[in-house]
Amino acid sequence: MTQSDPKDWGHYLAQMRATAPLVHNITNFVAMNVMANVQLAAGASPAMVHALEEVEEFAELAPALTVNIGTADGAWAAGMMRAAQVMVRRKRPWVLDPVGVGATAYRKELCAGLVALNPSVIRGNASEILALAGQGGQARGVDAGDAVAAAEAAARVLAGRTGGVVAVSGPVDFVTDGTRAAHIANGHALMPRVTVLGCSLNGVIGAFLVGQPVFEATVAALAYYGLAGEQAGAVAQGPGSFQPAFLDALAALTPEAVTAGAKVDLA
Repeated sequence: MTQSDPKDWGHYLAQMRATAPLVHNITNFVAMNVMANVQLAAGASPAMVHALEEVEEFAELAPALTVNIGTADGAWAAGMMRAAQVMVRRKRPWVLDPVGVGATAYRKELCAGLVALNPSVIRGNASEILALAGQGGQARGVDAGDAVAAAEAAARVLAGRTGGVVAVSGPVDFVTDGTRAAHIANGHALMPRVTVLGCSLNGVIGAFLVGQPVFEATVAALAYYGLAGEQAGAVAQGPGSFQPAFLDALAALTPEAVTAGAKVDLA
């Protein structure tokens, strides 16, 4: 592992805010409100559209898509596939969050179909990435039972299989495109104690991907997100006050502050 990379990680935040991209999100019921607020605070334009009757038409309008299988059913699953197919056809970026993929046969089958569409980014916890790569994984429902380090090799294999980037979330995040890799140490212990902050991260990654290189944009998005968590954690009294402080930090962070505060090690 190298020392912290001197790249201008804040550049990717500046570029995202300059375009304020529309991001089409098919996410779970729990995440919708928080995720939309997170994207707005970051500087993107969120849309929560999952109805099968319109999802394909709406996907044609959006420069990026995020898919989260947390509360998927048959109609949502069909919509996810259709929206992802639009992104593939249009050569636009999309992000897959395989929530609890190892928990049920239905989730495994749905994710197998989505992975076959080669997501630009797959982001999950260590257990989800291990399960998606066919290497087991000790999930507790949708929570990880494995350390990030245990999933690094699986993430590289999965990235090589899809031709995209895989991000493993944890106390120190791991991002790889199958060849290059990065560890991002930004974050705060209160972040996992507020529901759907991981789900909401997908929307920020999706926004960063628009018009930007996938590996670098993903690393920058995770550093920015984790740094906002650090700033929120410094003033929050607990999980309840953390969430509004986190939204404020996302909005207030400057590109210069991200470059200065990003804890990125390139491997």
